[in-house]
Amino acid sequence: MPLIIGVTGGIGCGKSTVARTFSALGVETLDADDLAHTVSAPGGSAYQDIVALFGAAAVRADGTLDRAFIRQQAFAAPEVRARLEAIVHPRVGEETTRQIAQWRGPYGLWIVPLLLEKPGLRERAGRILVIDCQEAQQIARVVASRGLRENEVRAIMATQYSRDQRLALADDILDNSGPPERLVAQVTRLDRFYRALTGTRKT
Repeated sequence: MPLIIGVTGGIGCGKSTVARTFSALGVETLDADDLAHTVSAPGGSAYQDIVALFGAAAVRADGTLDRAFIRQQAFAAPEVRARLEAIVHPRVGEETTRQIAQWRGPYGLWIVPLLLEKPGLRERAGRILVIDCQEAQQIARVVASRGLRENEVRAIMATQYSRDQRLALADDILDNSGPPERLVAQVTRLDRFYRALTGTRKT
């Protein structure tokens, strides 16, 4: 069984960028957000239940879900968000188990935004890697990349642990506040470390 590195961090901290950098070193990665999109796409295991929850207003002309509408509704009402998560999370969990079982490397990355917040998730990981940056950077990055307003980003951040809480629970920390070359150096170091933990060396 490969070592599962649970990767988390606040929105905008660069989890996907870190995952791509590890992938370039041949490390297998699995992103919970990608799985959530898969199960909620037309034909996905959660699609019909999500449409039943939000109604026709949540469906675009091409049949795909209006994710901006759903996000707005979910973050405006905690009970709606809880019902949405009850639909999506079990399906994502099933697909996670299936895909991790196919990993062939000594370790892999399991990227989960709410890894620390949701009960029962962190226990599946052998180590917790927190991607860290300043909160002001988080907001600026998400506003620039996703077109959200600052208050929308802060609403999402409010559903996540604070920076201090995440850092206190980390086994490993990657500082993604600097230039790309600094990120690459940290990923290379962690790759060597994780391979050493598993008793393997890159060939």
